[in-house]
Amino acid sequence: MTKSLTAFWNCPAAAVLQQLEASPQGLTSAEVQRRLAQFGLNRIKDKRKTDAFTLFIAQFKSPIILILLFAAVLSLFLSDTTDAAIIVMIVFISGLLGFWQEKGAADAVEKLLAVVQVRAAVLRDGREQELPVEEIVPGDIVVLNAGDVIPGDCLILESKDLFVDEATLTGETYPVEKLAGLLPSGTVLSERRNTLFMGTHVVSGTAQAVVVCTSEATEFGKVAARLKLRPPETEFERGVRRFGYLLMEITLVLVMAIFAINVYFARPVLEAFLFSLALAVGLTPQLLPAIIAINLAHGAKRMALEKVIVKRLSSIENFGSMNVLCCDKTGTLTEGLVRVYACEDFEGRESAKVFLYAYLNAFYETGFTNPIDEAIRGHRQIDLSAYQKLDEIPYDFVRKRLSVLVRQQSRHLLVTKGALANVLAVCSQAEIADGTVMELASVEQQIRRRFEEFGNRGFRTLGVAYRDVGADTLITKEHEAGMIFLGFLVLCDPEKAGVVDAIRALRDLGVALKVISGDNQRVAAYVSREVGLAGKDILTGGDLREVGDAALVNLVRDVDVFAEVEPNQKERIILALKKSGFVVGYMGDGINDASALHAADVGISVDSAVDVAKEAADIVLLEKNLKSSCRECKRAGQRLPTR
Repeated sequence: MTKSLTAFWNCPAAAVLQQLEASPQGLTSAEVQRRLAQFGLNRIKDKRKTDAFTLFIAQFKSPIILILLFAAVLSLFLSDTTDAAIIVMIVFISGLLGFWQEKGAADAVEKLLAVVQVRAAVLRDGREQELPVEEIVPGDIVVLNAGDVIPGDCLILESKDLFVDEATLTGETYPVEKLAGLLPSGTVLSERRNTLFMGTHVVSGTAQAVVVCTSEATEFGKVAARLKLRPPETEFERGVRRFGYLLMEITLVLVMAIFAINVYFARPVLEAFLFSLALAVGLTPQLLPAIIAINLAHGAKRMALEKVIVKRLSSIENFGSMNVLCCDKTGTLTEGLVRVYACEDFEGRESAKVFLYAYLNAFYETGFTNPIDEAIRGHRQIDLSAYQKLDEIPYDFVRKRLSVLVRQQSRHLLVTKGALANVLAVCSQAEIADGTVMELASVEQQIRRRFEEFGNRGFRTLGVAYRDVGADTLITKEHEAGMIFLGFLVLCDPEKAGVVDAIRALRDLGVALKVISGDNQRVAAYVSREVGLAGKDILTGGDLREVGDAALVNLVRDVDVFAEVEPNQKERIILALKKSGFVVGYMGDGINDASALHAADVGISVDSAVDVAKEAADIVLLEKNLKSSCRECKRAGQRLPTR
C-alpha cells in the first residue's frame, strides 16, 4: 500500500478501498497500529524547527554585516577598541531588530495545526468510535455529520444532503455540494465534488468516506509545508545584498591599490599595511544598517497611523517598489457576499412575483443556513401575514430543489426553487409577467439560452416554479410535477464600490493588477472585464499543470486573470512573476493564500483574515479593499526611493 493515491477522485470507491487494503466496515486496532508506525501521526509536523539562537545568528550573514564585523576585528587589531565597540554594538542592535521581526513567522505552522485539533468519528473494529484526529490513518472509514471537521483528504463512499464549507481552502463563497461518484483525473481541486479535504467542515448532511491522505500528504499539509521554508529573497533584500558585495569589492580594490602604491614608493611594508587596514575601517559604512532600520521603522510608524500594520520592516521599501499586485477576486474586487441581482421571467422582464415566491421559499425553509436564502431574505422585506406554511420538502442532491407548501386564503401553493435544469424537469408550463401561461415546450429553448447568458456574465441563476395542489396540506416529492415555471432568481457577488477607480489609480502608479482566483473561469473573466482589467488571456489551474516553470515565466507577463487555481499554484505564479523581474505584492486572507503571501516580495493581509494568513503576511490592513492598498502604495512610493 502506498502512502497516497494519485488522482483517487478518478477511481471507483471499490478500487480505492482495495488499494488501501481497507473495507467499508473499517480497520482493526492492530492494523491501525501498523499504519501509525508506517505513516506517523496525522498532524502537520515541523520537522526542523529553527531555534531562537540559530535564527538570531542568521541575521548576521548579510555582506554589509560581514564587512562591519571584519572592520571591528581590524579596529581591535589596530588597538582602536572604541571604534570596535561602536561597530559591534550597531551590528548587534540591527541584528536584534531583524530577529524579533522574523521570530513571529515560526508560529504559522502551529496556527495551521490548531485548526485541525479535533476528534473524528471512525469505524474501528466494526463499531463507531470517537478518536483524536491525530490517530486517523489512510484506510480509515470516517462518519461525518453537520459541524464535523474533515480529518484528512477523503473519497466519499456514500452521502446524504452533504454540503461542505471549503472557503478556507478554495475561497469559494457558497457551501459545496458533495456526493459519491467518478470525476476525470484532470478535475481541478475546487470541482472535486466526490472529495473531502482536511481542515474544511461539514455544513449539513451526513456521509461516510474513506481517508486516502493524512498529514503532509493532504492539500492542507502541502500548504503548511510551503510555510516551513524560508521566504524567497525579496527585491529589497536582493538590493541590499548586491550593495554589500559592491562595497566589499570597492574596499578590497582600494586597500590593495593603496598598499601597492605605498610599497612602490618604498614606504615601510608594515606601516603601509596598517595604513591600508585603517583605510578599510574608514570606508566601512558603520551606520548603514542602523540608518536603514531607523528609516523603515519611521515609515512603519506613519503607516500605523493610517491603520496599516507593518510586520517586517523591509516590506515597506518593497511596497514602494512594487509594480505587480496580485489578489483574489472574492472579497477584494467583489464584496464576497451573495446578493440578489434580478428576478425575471423567461422573456427578461423584471417580475415581482418571482421575488415574492422565492422569498416565500427562503423565508419558510428550515434546512441548513445558506448564503442564498440569507441573500433573498435580506434583499427586501415582504409582509407574509397573508401566508401560512403547511409543509416542506428539504433540498437533496438528487432533486437539487427545495419546496415549501403555503396557504393563501383558500389556495394551497407549492413553491419550488433550485437548479434550473432540475426545476424545469418538473414543469410543464411557463408563465410571463402578465400572468399568461403557455406550454413549456414552446419556450424551453428560450429559457435555456437566457440561463446560458446569465452564466456567461458570471451570475449564479436558480429557477422558481409553483403549482396549486388543491386541498392537500402535506406534500411529498411526487407533488413536484406539472408545475408552472415562473422565472429566474439571479444572484451575484457585486463588485466593491470604487474598485474601478482604485485599479486605475494603481495603473497610474505603475502597478499592474493580476487576479488569481479559485473561482470558475467564466465568473473570473466576467468580473475582471467589469472592473476594467484589459488582459484577454486567462490561464486556468488545468493549464498551469501542463506548463513548465520556464514557460510560465514568459506567460505570466501577459496574463491578467488566473482562474480555477489551487492553493500551491498561487505560489508558483508569484515565483514566476518574480523571475520575470517584477516586484510582486500579494493580497489575501485565507489559508489558501498563505503560501503565496509567504513567497511574495510583500504579502498583504487584513485584520479579518485567518491567523495563518496574518502570520505569513508582511503588512496587515485594517480595512480590506484595493483603495487602501493603492493609497498606502502611493505613500510608500513617495517616502522611499524605488529602483
